[in-house]
Amino acid sequence: MKAILALDQGTTSSRAILFDGAGSILSKAQYEYPRIFPQPGWVEQNPFELFQSQCRAAAEAMEISGLKSGDIAAVGITNQRETTIVWDAKTGIPISNAIVWQCRRTAAICDELKAEGLEETVREKTGLLIDAYFSGTKIKWILDNVPGARERAENGELLFGNVDSWLIWNLTGGTAHVTDYSNASRTMLFNIHTLEWDKELCLRLGVPLAMLPKPMPSSCVYGTVAGGIPGLEMLQGVPIASAVGDQTSALFGQACFEPGMMKNTYGTGCFFLMNTGEKPVRSRCNLVSSVAWGINDKVEYALEGSVFNAGSVINWLRDGLGIIKNPHECDILAESVNDAGGVYFVPAFTGLGAPYWDMYSRGTIFGLTAAVGREHIARAVLESIAFQTKDLIDAAVCDVPFLCGALRVDGGASVSDIMMQFQADILGMEVDRPQNVESTALGAAYLAGLAVEIWKNTDEIRGYRKTDRLFKPNMEKTRREGLYRDWKRAVERSKGWAEY
Repeated sequence: MKAILALDQGTTSSRAILFDGAGSILSKAQYEYPRIFPQPGWVEQNPFELFQSQCRAAAEAMEISGLKSGDIAAVGITNQRETTIVWDAKTGIPISNAIVWQCRRTAAICDELKAEGLEETVREKTGLLIDAYFSGTKIKWILDNVPGARERAENGELLFGNVDSWLIWNLTGGTAHVTDYSNASRTMLFNIHTLEWDKELCLRLGVPLAMLPKPMPSSCVYGTVAGGIPGLEMLQGVPIASAVGDQTSALFGQACFEPGMMKNTYGTGCFFLMNTGEKPVRSRCNLVSSVAWGINDKVEYALEGSVFNAGSVINWLRDGLGIIKNPHECDILAESVNDAGGVYFVPAFTGLGAPYWDMYSRGTIFGLTAAVGREHIARAVLESIAFQTKDLIDAAVCDVPFLCGALRVDGGASVSDIMMQFQADILGMEVDRPQNVESTALGAAYLAGLAVEIWKNTDEIRGYRKTDRLFKPNMEKTRREGLYRDWKRAVERSKGWAEY
């Protein structure tokens, strides 16, 4: 059986993973690249670095595997969502750096839209809240602030895309300007009921329809890999058969195919998603609804909560403070103490996401005393990730009555046993970690494989998932409630700090 090459373009690295017909990893490669912080609250990336690092990872994964071009059935793409790129339709040259999903520069634009009473329209049509997180206001900012951009966009000279569109456009030699429903639904411009760009919202944000990619299902052939791409010559002619936002891709990779099934991904951010079936659920508790995926004529939806800073905070301990040398050392330090010593860390480096949606909150540490050491800080960081996940699941319980089974987890930070145990404890719920935690790339591979008939249906895929460890809660209810009560106090004190 032929292999599937999954391209996983994340916030801090590009990865490429080759999967066989049973969803097992044949080889993988990864290249990190920097984020750019021009001023507080702003986050950018170089679009060329995104594409080039992804090509290097793909070439290396192919070389490691020893496979040849005829051995690859399809390429699947999964990507950081909301990150916004605008480029010249003829030359393919971006007119600015990519504005990353974490960037807060459009907070004032969001406030203006809210003041004009647009929030209900946005919520009803897109399933989202008005926030700088999403792509729509980022496009507006680029068109308003890059000289000549708006005129060029109105003349049809510029194209917009999230990272999926940027990768596909480059991989196909500029012949396919497309996106999938899941990525489109994160722009704040896409009607998740009609599966079309919304003319009213595009007009209000000043985004010309001509610059938007064509929305398509997540599992279908968008085009083939073009010739002449350095390092990818062996992939020429291979179909690009899936594109899906990273978080819904992980939901698919975790085989959460039934309504009520849920997963949480511990990556740069933390992302909780629940399958809600063929109808979107309108949240009453500040979560958002998005398209999960589209396969043939069937579209399924997800209820989602996003935490902006999770694994990135562990990197901050390493790169910013220098108190650990690698992520595993964070676990070692945290395990050396019984608790965080009364320390609470709110990692709102770029504001708070769901369910708070405070663009002006900033990172804060509470409970410091002279007895606190770096081991307590390390533990407080891990606990903060678990606390934020509880915030999301409590909101989901408020919205839907049909939670189904254990919380399935994945992502780089999910390998931390101490954090997963604390997660189970603070939730009072079982946490199920799979043998293969590469769920994001796996979801893209499965969707591509369905498009080229490597797999027949989701029933076949469901059987490939295996549990590595099931974490069971063992914390007393009174302690759990006390810890979470103090976490909520800390969050309240972090709000509204920044001024733009």
